[in-house]
Amino acid sequence: MRGRHADAYSMYKRGTRDYINAYDKEQGSVRSLNGVSKEIGNPSWKRSFLYILVASLASFLYGYHLGVINETLESISNDLHFNGNTMAEGLVVSICLGGGFLGSTFSGLIVDRVGFRRAFQLCALPMIIGSSMSATAKNLSGMLLGRLFVGTGMGLGPTLATLYVTEVSPAYVRGTYGSFTQIATSLGLMSSLLIGFPAKETEGWWRICFWVSAVPAALLALFMEFSPESPHWLFKEGRAADAEAAFEKLLGGPYVKGAMAELSKSERGGEAETVKLSELLFGHHRKVVFIGSTLFALQQLSGSFAALLLMDKLGRKVLLIGSFSGMVVAMGLQAASASSLVSSSNEVYLSVGGMLLFVLAFSVGAGPVPSLLLSEMFPGRIRAKAMSVCLASHWVVNFFVGLLFLRLLEQIGPLVLNTIFATFCLVAVIFVKRNVLETKGKSLQEIEITLLPPE
Repeated sequence: MRGRHADAYSMYKRGTRDYINAYDKEQGSVRSLNGVSKEIGNPSWKRSFLYILVASLASFLYGYHLGVINETLESISNDLHFNGNTMAEGLVVSICLGGGFLGSTFSGLIVDRVGFRRAFQLCALPMIIGSSMSATAKNLSGMLLGRLFVGTGMGLGPTLATLYVTEVSPAYVRGTYGSFTQIATSLGLMSSLLIGFPAKETEGWWRICFWVSAVPAALLALFMEFSPESPHWLFKEGRAADAEAAFEKLLGGPYVKGAMAELSKSERGGEAETVKLSELLFGHHRKVVFIGSTLFALQQLSGSFAALLLMDKLGRKVLLIGSFSGMVVAMGLQAASASSLVSSSNEVYLSVGGMLLFVLAFSVGAGPVPSLLLSEMFPGRIRAKAMSVCLASHWVVNFFVGLLFLRLLEQIGPLVLNTIFATFCLVAVIFVKRNVLETKGKSLQEIEITLLPPE
C-alpha cells in the first residue's frame, strides 16, 4: 500500500512539473512572485471570507472557555462542595492548561494525518464532550475531567485556526484575516463574561454557561464539512486535482494555475517525508522554530481591532517592535507607581495609565502577531508540527506565569516584579529587530525561499 502511494505521488510530481513548465512558457513574465497576474489583479477577498469566519469559531471557543470560569467558579464550588478549598479551585481553573498542552503538542501530527477539516472537527468533539460533562458534573472529579477534555480542544483550536487562515487567505489580506482569530478570542472572552454575569444570583446558571459553549463547537464541526481543505495540505498529499478545486473555491478560476505553479516551487521533492522532532529542534529548521518558541514565550512573559487595520499596512515586524516598546513604557509606569518616590495621590494615575497602555500595546502587536507571523514563516513541510512545538512553549510558560504570579508579587513586591516584566519586553524588542523577517504582502512560498534557501 505504501509503495503504491509513493508511486502515485512520484507520477503526480512529474505531472505537476510538466504542468508548471507549460504554464510558465504560456505566461512568461506576466505572473508575479505572489502567483497573481499583474493584468487581472488580486483575487476577491470575499471568496475566502466565510471560511475564515468558520475557522475563527475555534478561537472564539478558546476565549470563551478561558473566561467562563471567572464568573462561575464561586457558584460551582458551592454546588459541588469544595468552597474554600483553594487547591481545588485552582485545579478547576488551571487544568485546562494541562489539556491545552496535550492538544497543542499533538496538533501538528493530527493535521498532517487527517487534514484541516477533520482536525477542526476533532477539535470540536472534546469541547462538546467536555462542556457537557462540566454542565452535568455532580462532584469535583466530574468537573475536572470535563475541563480537561475542553482544554484538549483549546490546545488544538488556536493552532488549527492560525494555520488554516494562513494557508487559505490571499497574500494581500493574510494579515487582516490573521487578526480575526485574535478578535474571535476576545469576543469569546467577552461573551463568557456576559453570559456568566447572572451566575452568582441565579442558582444553577453556571450549568447553562457550559451548555451554551457546546453550540459554537457543534457549528464548527458542521460548517467545516462544507469548507474547502487547505490546498497546501492537499498538494503535499499528492492530490493535485483536489488542490486545484480548493484554489478555485478560494481564489477563483483565473488564479488557479498561478497558485499551483507557485505552490510547486516550494514543495520540492521529498515533501511527503515524515518530519521528526529532532529535525525541528536541531536540524535545518531549528532557527525558525527557535524564533517561534521565543516569541510565544516573550509574549507571555511581557504580559483588537487596531491590528486588523494595521497588520497589512505597517507590517508584522513594525507592529511587534512598537507593541513591545509600548509595553516597556507601560510596565515602567507600573513599576514607578509602586516606587516610594511617587506620592500616593499620583500612584493610582500611574498604575491605571500603565495598565491601559499595556492593554493597548499588547492588543496591537504582541497579542495577534506572533501566531500569524510564525505560521507564515514556517515552510509547508513542517508548518503544522513546528507550530505545535511553538504553541506548546506558550502553554508551558502560560502555566508557570499563572501559577507563580501571585506568589512572586507577595514575595518580591510589585516594583521588582514589574521591572522584571519590563525587562522581558525590552528583550523582546531586541529579539524581534535582530531575528524576525517582515512578511507583509509576501506569498508563503516567497517567505520560505527567503528564510530557507536550498541546502
